[in-house]
Amino acid sequence: MNTLPNNLVLTNILYAVCPDAIADILGGKSYPEIKGKVKFYHTTYGGILIESEIFNLPKKAPEGSPNFFGFHIHENGDCSENFEKTGGHYNPLDRQHPYHAGDMPPLISSDGYAWSAFYDPILTIEETMDKSVVIHDMADDFTSQPAGNSGSKIACGVIRPYHSSSLSI
Repeated sequence: MNTLPNNLVLTNILYAVCPDAIADILGGKSYPEIKGKVKFYHTTYGGILIESEIFNLPKKAPEGSPNFFGFHIHENGDCSENFEKTGGHYNPLDRQHPYHAGDMPPLISSDGYAWSAFYDPILTIEETMDKSVVIHDMADDFTSQPAGNSGSKIACGVIRPYHSSSLSI
């Protein structure tokens, strides 16, 4: 039985455990300078912990304001052709947006940099393998169907098993 509060258990995973899977994020034709990592960790609660660190996101908001970007797991692990082959949001239970398994909290960028970590009680490492992580150029509105009106796909990475050489940026 865990004696630590849940938040400390999850924080310890980030700092003491190697990820189980990772997606190397690269920008597309419109924003080739975007790069980063999205890491996926098993947890003792079921579900997974997802951590992202993204660099060089576009700066669209007024100076000193945050920028918001749609952030999703898409059904196909194919980032070719400027991300046209990623398919829709991963949605194995055929639910309406924003209840797709692949719907994630938006990325919030300050001066082109975004870092986030969150617990997802629904996904497993195994089902995320060979899917893609996609960053969109606009914030997800969490209402519009079928995918939140989050705009163009600007960056992508395929989720693969972790290898220790995968962590350098």
